[in-house]
Amino acid sequence: MQLTRYSDYALRVLMLLATSSVERVRIEDISRVLDVSENHLRKVANRLTTAGFVSGRRGRQGGLVLARPPEEINLGSLIRLLENTLTPVDCSTPPCRLFAGCRLRSVLGEAMQAFLQVLDGYTLADLVDDAAAQRTLRAVAAEFA
Repeated sequence: MQLTRYSDYALRVLMLLATSSVERVRIEDISRVLDVSENHLRKVANRLTTAGFVSGRRGRQGGLVLARPPEEINLGSLIRLLENTLTPVDCSTPPCRLFAGCRLRSVLGEAMQAFLQVLDGYTLADLVDDAAAQRTLRAVAAEFA
């Protein structure tokens, strides 16, 4: 199961916000640190803000901050929100002649549900509370100051 870059970037943004010592983090700074397009990150930040994971403020004193504690941001819920489709295969485009007798879609669907069930057991805090993760994330987030 491979996540889209969109979800990948959203997870990275949330991890950085969870460990930043700066009150608000500017998208420009996140873009520079992650080496990701600012325009792409604005779309990600907008979605995270709309969904209530992040609080954003525009202007000179603007930036992003987590809207909830990391312990309350469930990874399974986040991925379900961010991924456009969680259907592993599309049997209709082009129409597959094997569809009537094929179990591939149901087996992969079951695998996707297992994948999401594992993510349901983790929060953003689980990604950032490890000592090694803290060192790395804080070192990168220190560039925001």
